[in-house]
Parts: sequence; structure tokens; C-alpha cells
Amino acid sequence: MSGTLYVVATPIGNLEDLTSRARQTLADVSLIAAEDTRHTGRLLMSIGVKSRLMALHDHNEEKVLGKVIKTLLDGESVALVSDAGTPLVSDPGFRLVRQAHQNGIAVSPIPGPSAVTASLSAAGIATDRFCFEGFPPNRASARKTCFQALANEQRTMVFYESVHRVQECIDDMVEVFGAQRIAFIGRELSKLHEQCIQGTLSEIQSRLVDGRIVGKGEFVIVVGGAPAVAKSNYDVDRMLLVLAEHLPAKDAAKITARLSGEKKNALYERLLELNSAGS
Repeated sequence: MSGTLYVVATPIGNLEDLTSRARQTLADVSLIAAEDTRHTGRLLMSIGVKSRLMALHDHNEEKVLGKVIKTLLDGESVALVSDAGTPLVSDPGFRLVRQAHQNGIAVSPIPGPSAVTASLSAAGIATDRFCFEGFPPNRASARKTCFQALANEQRTMVFYESVHRVQECIDDMVEVFGAQRIAFIGRELSKLHEQCIQGTLSEIQSRLVDGRIVGKGEFVIVVGGAPAVAKSNYDVDRMLLVLAEHLPAKDAAKITARLSGEKKNALYERLLELNSAGS
């Protein structure tokens, strides 16, 4: 029988957040596949664990994948850890977990800390529906394009951001999402200098500028979803048909979308249906 691949969540700051089950798993496995062996080595030293370490990160995952899978197929169990939090959430390991499933190897999560859920729990923003967007693009133009694609997203959105770009990121959010959109910043979560701040994007922007939100550490940004677009009282079908008498179908759908709040692509398909039914 093959061994088990354990996906182990590790602390995002406070070592006391490592669960007793995670400690035992790290001690019992034959191999720990770690994003950074030096970082994980310090964690293991602090809990008195001497399991064998192997580096597995974005730059070498394909190269070492076969070795880890062979270890598992030989009947030995392996723990996958990232530098902090739950593996695969903006961290390496996806290829390994996928390959384990493809080889019939048991995969077992050892749940624990996650910056995503920690932030959502403290944000005071609706969490019944949310999406995790990871790190926005580094370049300003690409970042704005990313935010524009999310401008009408009605779910709460969670982003990671580095200290080097957090101010620019919030500036772009104010421009694209609007100054009054509700938001939250979690800085240095679970660490000594933790900050959990809720406010409008404009308020958060000001606090970053004047230093009330300190420009040090790691950041999670939670942004409330866009308000639902009220359904229009327009006779959408009639509007489409009237506009289509004078404009190309795509232009008719685009104008109707702006007036009614409906989706442009759906309106274009609806116009094609109406034309087909009338022919």
C-alpha cells in the first residue's frame, strides 16, 4: 500500500497556532516537502521534530515531483507544508497533490491557520459568499485591468498584497471600486504588531498615507462586493428590437445593457433568439 500525503497547515505568525495533530503528523512522516527548508527547519526545531526535509517550491516542483511520488508509492507518508498557513492557497504544491490523486495515493488535509479565513472572520464584511483572488498583478496597468474585471463582483473579495505595493493597490481599488466601498486590512495577522482595520477604501487609503496603518509586514485586503444591480422596468425585448432596426446587433445589445443593467452577452444572445423567432 502507498503512504499518505498530508497537507499540513502551519502558523501564519504565532507558533501556538500549530495544532497538536499537525505536530504529531510532522513528527510521524518520513519526509516533509517544504516551500523553504530553512523556514520549516526553524519551525521543526522549535517543536523538537527531526523529520527529513526536501525543498518543494514553484521553481523546482516539476523536478522533485517524481521523487516525492516514489516515496509515497513505496509506502512512506509525506507532509506538504508552505512557509505559513494552508498549502496551495497562493503557495506551491498543486502539482504534487494532483499527481498524488492521479496515482491513487491518499491525500489527507491537516487543517489549521489560513490568512484568508482569519481575515474574513475579523473583517465584519459579509462572508456567506466570497472569492479569493490572491496577489494582484505587480504592474499598475495590469492591476487596474484585474480590478476592472472585478468591479461588478457581488461576492466579498480577498486579496494578498506585499508591503511594497499595498499603498498603490489601495489607490487603484479606490479608483476602480469607488472610495466608499467597504473594506478591511489585516496586517501581520496573529503576530505581535497585528492590525485589523475596517473602513471605506478611502479611509483605509488615508490611514496608510498617514501611518496609522503601518507600512510593514504582510497584508490581507478584504473588499466588500458590489451592490446588486436593480432589475430594470424596461421592456428589454422591445428595446433590443427597436435599437436593432438602426444599429448592428452588438451595438444594440451594448446600449440595452447600459440602460437596463442586464449582461451584454446575454442580451446579444437574446436578440439573436428574437430575430430567429421572427424570421
